[in-house]
Amino acid sequence: MEVEFKKDDIVFAEKKYEYLDHTADVQLHAWGSSLQEAFEQCGIAMNGYMTELDKVSVERCFKIEAQGDDLEGLLFRFLDELLFLFCAEPFLIARKIEFSKFDLENFSVECLCYGEPFDLQKHPQGTEVKAITYSAMQINQDPEKQFFEVFVIIDI
Repeated sequence: MEVEFKKDDIVFAEKKYEYLDHTADVQLHAWGSSLQEAFEQCGIAMNGYMTELDKVSVERCFKIEAQGDDLEGLLFRFLDELLFLFCAEPFLIARKIEFSKFDLENFSVECLCYGEPFDLQKHPQGTEVKAITYSAMQINQDPEKQFFEVFVIIDI
């Protein structure tokens, strides 16, 4: 669902992710001072694998929702919805992700995805992400140190 927004209010978060080699696939490693930030960073990392994010303007905003049965399922469904947003018309590539709801009791999230339609004339084509996997998925939490990290293997 497309959402109205003000371009002047957009602030991009510091990059807190990296790509780790994995046999025939790639592993996303994202972190933050909250679990919500680690999820956001993981979503941005996935989009960054598909194109150079500094070439993506913020022209549109879409809201996505996801629900899981547990924390891993929630991360999987969130990334799957984000991938669907890219794969469906108008192929939105999100440069910024911002959760408006992050409910860990009911394992549900709603987030705003800011970006623009993917255009090969403007955006270098990275690697196609075929699917999200549960394989070796990890969610590590250390609230005392305010450190949260996620590891997700994406099928490329």
